[in-house]
Amino acid sequence: MPVQNLDTSNFKATLESATRPVIVDFYADWCAPCKMIEPVMADIANTNDTVDVYRVNVDENPGLAEAFAVMSIPTIISFKNAQIYKKAVGAQGKAGILSLVD
Repeated sequence: MPVQNLDTSNFKATLESATRPVIVDFYADWCAPCKMIEPVMADIANTNDTVDVYRVNVDENPGLAEAFAVMSIPTIISFKNAQIYKKAVGAQGKAGILSLVD
């Protein structure tokens, strides 16, 4: 499944209905490190059937960024059972991102 975008209208419902761990990439279009990890997130989304991958544009959804204390981007947060499980700030490689759901 490709990386899907979340916003304030669907964030909560998406996490609550998830049947497997969720990784959310908080990003901005102007952020160079965010662009660097975009293909990594796409690879995980397209090749890993044990996790769902989403993105939140912090410029378009500042309330979500504030709610999850996103101060720097990219920030990647994993969720299990709609609860924060792990969080990483800064560009991560594939192994680093996947370690957020282990």
